[in-house]
Amino acid sequence: MSLATTRAAVSRARPGLPRAPTGTGIGLRSCHIAQVLAEVPPVPFFELLADNHVAPGGLVRAQVLAVAARWPVTLHCVGMNVAGTDPLDLAYLTRMAALADVTGAAWVSDHLCFTACHGRQFHDLLPIPYTAEALIHVAARVQAIQEVLGRPLVIENVSAYIGFDASQMSEAQFLAELVDRTGCRLLLDVNNLYVNHVNNGELLAPYLGALPLDAVVQLHLAGYEDRGDHLIDAHNNPVSKPVWQLYREVVALLPQVPTLIEWDNDVPAFEVLQDQARKAEDIRRQAQRQHRVTR
Repeated sequence: MSLATTRAAVSRARPGLPRAPTGTGIGLRSCHIAQVLAEVPPVPFFELLADNHVAPGGLVRAQVLAVAARWPVTLHCVGMNVAGTDPLDLAYLTRMAALADVTGAAWVSDHLCFTACHGRQFHDLLPIPYTAEALIHVAARVQAIQEVLGRPLVIENVSAYIGFDASQMSEAQFLAELVDRTGCRLLLDVNNLYVNHVNNGELLAPYLGALPLDAVVQLHLAGYEDRGDHLIDAHNNPVSKPVWQLYREVVALLPQVPTLIEWDNDVPAFEVLQDQARKAEDIRRQAQRQHRVTR
């Protein structure tokens, strides 16, 4: 799709006030944007990997505006360094706030982790110890981020390949305290939850029991890479059978919360993502029907 064609699509409709996502959406990657704009598939919402879309002009920005004009969008970040010790990057946060405003994004999310230290970016989501000291530190940073964004930050649980002996609470307990202190919201990644269960022995029922479910505004589903003695949260495969099963348990608790399919590496045809989204939506609707019956 040319820049002129994309600009014409933008002129027909522009993003307005944030629209709450519903149903099961898809994480929109650059290789699929032109197809999505040309075909207008029946996807209820898209999530944009915000770090890829902060350039102020050109084809990329025009495409993003065209998507946001037709569909509700959410923004997902990987560079806020929410739990880091380096000063917050106010220029980065300001760009994210501007992107959220211009797209009418329902919310902006990032991860409970650090991604940089001493000015060096690691391009990975690195875990933190869950201590009282860390909670004070992260809560202060989340509040500062929210002030720049002008909206609550949505925090995602991360996959972790190590734990800390210093931890004084579970990740779920830490998130519950963070919600209470800052008013942030939560994004529950079901695949990350399962990866941590296999790799680190994280018990699923206690985790869900400790999490403030009323703060969860979105679910993520993705595929891991099985390395035999451990799992990698690679986002390069279809959702696995055990993650589908865990998802059924989660949506039984959260039947109204929208779900998103993520696929970041070895990205397949868009139709593959649509198939994954349809399966997730079928499960979610089953949970909704069951919820209505048991009320």
